[in-house]
Amino acid sequence: MNSLLERYRNDRRKLMEFLMSSGLVKELRSPSGSSLSPADLDALSADYVLDCVKSGGVVDVSKATKKYNFESSFPVTIHSESRDSYFLVSSPDAAGSPPRRVPPPQPVNMEKSSNNGHIDSSNTPSPIDNHIFQEETPDIKPMKPIKIIPPGLPPLRTGLSDDDLREAAYELMIASMLLSSADAYPTQRRKMETGSKLLLSLKRKEKPQLQPQTSNTHSEVINMIRVQMQISSKMDTCIRRNLVQLAQLRTGEQIDLPQLALGLLVGIFKSDFPNEKLYIKWKTRQANLLEEALCFSRGLEKNERATLRKCLATIRESKEWDVVMSSSLRIDVLSSIRHVASKLSSLPGRCGIEEETYFWTAIYHLNIRLYEKLLFGVFDILDEGQLIEDASSMLFHMKTIWSTLGITENLHSTIYGWVLFQQFVSTGEPSLLGSAIKELQKVTSTEEGNPKEDLYLSRLVCSKQTTGAEIHLSLSKAIFTSVSAWCDDKLQDYHLHFGKKPRDFGILVSLASTVGLPPADCTRTELIKLDTLSDDVGDKIQSYVQNSIKGACARAAHFAYVKSHGERTHALALLANELSVIAKAEINEFVPVFSKWLPECMMISAMLLHRFYGERLTPFLEGVSSLSGDVRKVVPAAYMLEEALTQLYNCHSKSKLHKPNLHKLKNYEIEKVVKPVMLDWLISQHDHILQWTRRAFEIEEWEPVSVHQRHAPSIVEIFRIIEETVSQLFGLHLPVDITHLQALLSIIYHSLDTYLQRIHDQLVDKKLLYPSAPPLTRFTEGVMPAMKRKSLEFTEPDNKMVKKLDELTIPKLCIRLNTLCYIQKQISATEDGIRKSLTLVRSSRDKRSKIEANEAEEENSLTHSEAVDELFSTTYDSLRETNANCITKTRDLIGARVIFWDLRDMFLVQLYNGTVEGARLERLLPHIDTVLDNVCSLSYEDSRDMVVLSICRSALEAYVRVLLDGGPTRAFSDSDIPLMEEDLSILKEFFIADGEGLPRSLVEQESKQAKEILDLYSLESEMLIQMLMTASELIDMGVSSEQRRLEDAQTLVRVLCHKKDRTASKFLKRQYEFPMSSEYEDPTSNHPVLSEIVRSTSTRWSLTSQSSFSSIKKKIQDATSEIRNNSGW
Repeated sequence: MNSLLERYRNDRRKLMEFLMSSGLVKELRSPSGSSLSPADLDALSADYVLDCVKSGGVVDVSKATKKYNFESSFPVTIHSESRDSYFLVSSPDAAGSPPRRVPPPQPVNMEKSSNNGHIDSSNTPSPIDNHIFQEETPDIKPMKPIKIIPPGLPPLRTGLSDDDLREAAYELMIASMLLSSADAYPTQRRKMETGSKLLLSLKRKEKPQLQPQTSNTHSEVINMIRVQMQISSKMDTCIRRNLVQLAQLRTGEQIDLPQLALGLLVGIFKSDFPNEKLYIKWKTRQANLLEEALCFSRGLEKNERATLRKCLATIRESKEWDVVMSSSLRIDVLSSIRHVASKLSSLPGRCGIEEETYFWTAIYHLNIRLYEKLLFGVFDILDEGQLIEDASSMLFHMKTIWSTLGITENLHSTIYGWVLFQQFVSTGEPSLLGSAIKELQKVTSTEEGNPKEDLYLSRLVCSKQTTGAEIHLSLSKAIFTSVSAWCDDKLQDYHLHFGKKPRDFGILVSLASTVGLPPADCTRTELIKLDTLSDDVGDKIQSYVQNSIKGACARAAHFAYVKSHGERTHALALLANELSVIAKAEINEFVPVFSKWLPECMMISAMLLHRFYGERLTPFLEGVSSLSGDVRKVVPAAYMLEEALTQLYNCHSKSKLHKPNLHKLKNYEIEKVVKPVMLDWLISQHDHILQWTRRAFEIEEWEPVSVHQRHAPSIVEIFRIIEETVSQLFGLHLPVDITHLQALLSIIYHSLDTYLQRIHDQLVDKKLLYPSAPPLTRFTEGVMPAMKRKSLEFTEPDNKMVKKLDELTIPKLCIRLNTLCYIQKQISATEDGIRKSLTLVRSSRDKRSKIEANEAEEENSLTHSEAVDELFSTTYDSLRETNANCITKTRDLIGARVIFWDLRDMFLVQLYNGTVEGARLERLLPHIDTVLDNVCSLSYEDSRDMVVLSICRSALEAYVRVLLDGGPTRAFSDSDIPLMEEDLSILKEFFIADGEGLPRSLVEQESKQAKEILDLYSLESEMLIQMLMTASELIDMGVSSEQRRLEDAQTLVRVLCHKKDRTASKFLKRQYEFPMSSEYEDPTSNHPVLSEIVRSTSTRWSLTSQSSFSSIKKKIQDATSEIRNNSGW
């Protein structure tokens, strides 16, 4: 790593030399004016020089040096993709273990915007916004961790550090454990008792290599404690060896802190330590412990205290103690100290508790601190928020030290709960707080205990400073007071401390319920118990709610003010959103906990939030004149906030209120101000959307949006702007009156109706594609040699219709049909969406009506579903009807265009032209199949059958026209009928497509007329003439039908005209004077169409003979008999 860092520095110097010598630096501004040395180059920032080269080449040496000094305060980074690699300034091994405490949070500069601190003037709040929010800005400070107030134990007067207490606690713990297991070494104990214990240990020049001969389980526990207490293994070996010797010498005796320190000073020497510094530190600690335990005791005489201080000073003096003094002199010094210690330890306890010693109350401030250090050892070193797995075992073995330090069961629970609480504050682990509550609850549940123990606990006095005075409390009360004060600080602004961790709030309140809360009067020492349900408890909870809501509102206002600088959002909208979050947190997390002691706390919260926002919203509403962007953002947020506050206000039980005479919430005047503006906006949107709809239709080219979206892009845009209008209207979250709904539906109706009418106007009536009926002729077999039969021609439609048809190609008609189907679906979707939005605002209205029922607004609101349903029905039923008509017309036009326009020559001209056998239907089917493939690929699946049916229906209709209006070139004999029936069957099967096409029943129904006409051709001519006469009687009686039927005279006459039969020809010649088909020259001659013929015939019969239909029937019968008599004709 060192070589890599050195290479980096060398490369950096070469870079700087190159930049200075290559001419890239145009000007070098140096305070001295002289050139730079290589050493000076090392003190310049390379990044600064490179930036200067890019910007013009002027380098300021003082600025480069200043930036280099700033950069050097950070580790040298490697520009890797992960950006997490850097050089360490020092060796990581020498840094030691990681810190046990988390670093304090850094204050966040909320005024930095997203554009590097430069605020866009377009996003700067208006002067009104500055006036609204300026009062909250100065009070905002970053959250700081709340410090724990110490219990107030008497201070240590000898300067013992935390490390000293931790190491001393470990030594005392190991000594107690070894003394409790000293029975395991009787042999070694008897040998050591043969001489003077102190003298033998001092005169021994070669220290025996004795190891603690404990059991494996005992050794594992001691080793675990050593690791948790962070004691080095070498020091532990030395301490444990001497403690084993001490335990063997003091079997059955109780050891105290002074005796332990003296015993270690006897057996541990300078040579046991790796360096002199550690030895001096250890020896000083032992002397300080002896001074703390002995010198300040009231049981000592003045001369004894002076002798003790002199001896301790001798021990602290390294040169005198370790070099000058002989062993015998050191024995004398330690003997003097032991004499004083023995005198004090022989004094009786002050409370009469079994195993109590003088030192229980004399040095309780030291005992408590030592035991506290031991308890901190139960936490995992690598994860301080967790207990070690063997914590229970460690706590069990700590009981061996209780008699030495004066720890009782009750005192243990108090101190352990205090330790767990401190660790929770340090790590934030909720499980630790739960464990602390359990331990402290043990203390509160055993308040009426042993009088002697109570007397003992009362003598463990702690001091606390209050306003102008000092109070004295027992250790338990002092700890409870410290915990209570910390809880009080947290609850004063619980939104700040528990906003991100609301689950911890309930645990903290449970802790406060266990220890109590500090009274409002600071001179009182008794804590307020939450289980008393007194007025003090209610007042305390109310103060928490008021203070926390006030702080949360100030932070929310400041956040909204700052964020509005960087975003295009009004500060009031941001503030409403933040306050809604606060209200929801109150409802879901905080109110359910506090309502146990103060049921009206939710009403207090709602009123405070409502008043805070109302004071800022009122000036804004006074300036609303149009539905601007700010209004669109502020109004929905304000209305939703009011809903949340309404819910918060109403989630209480009035029967349990302590203060039922609270003020009611007064609704913001949002609806009164905004509803007229909403109506004006809808009216303006009406003209705008209609104009946009016309323009979208004019530029539409009827190409699909995509392969999967086969409708026109214009309708997508129209529905998009409709949906945006609906979204903007209901996005305000205000109740919609019947007037607003009517205006909205008017926009939807007129925009879609305009679009549909324009589609309808562009379409062509399919009847205009039908060819005119050819002249009626009678069949003749002979043909004059000079006469030539001509093909049938059609009369072309006018130019206007042809121009329309050029635009209405089959693909574009399919896109139109897809668009109409899309409109059909979207109409229903739009209606459902509006109804759903109405339901939402109606439910919101119902919730709000719980606060204050306004009869005038209720009458004008959408509470009457009948009126709403009628309005929806009128609008959407009309649209659906118009759309259905457009679909029908477009569908029919597709089929008519395919058959009667694109395939008219193949179908209407060539089919059965001349002879049936030579012009069968099979030649036409591939062309129809090609068209169907194209149509199916362009149409949606749900409209595909509709288009295919239209083509099928037009094909069958054209087939019927060939049979009845085939013209002079078509005549059918009896032998042609089976072929034509076969063609009809082929045509039907073509559209059925083996069950994959149209349903067979549907095709059979559509082909019924063609089948019946073919059946007429199968009849004898006499039968057809008889049927014609019957039909003529109905015509004369005025019972005629526009549609062709089997009994229709038009159908029968046409069948006779196309029938290769002498009887039929003779009848037509005699009765109607039809020309022969062979004589037909001009198909466009002015022969009347069939309806005119039938009508003129009926008229001629009635005017000429003035007789009834019976006379005409007789005339037809005469003609028929004449035909029969002249069968050779």
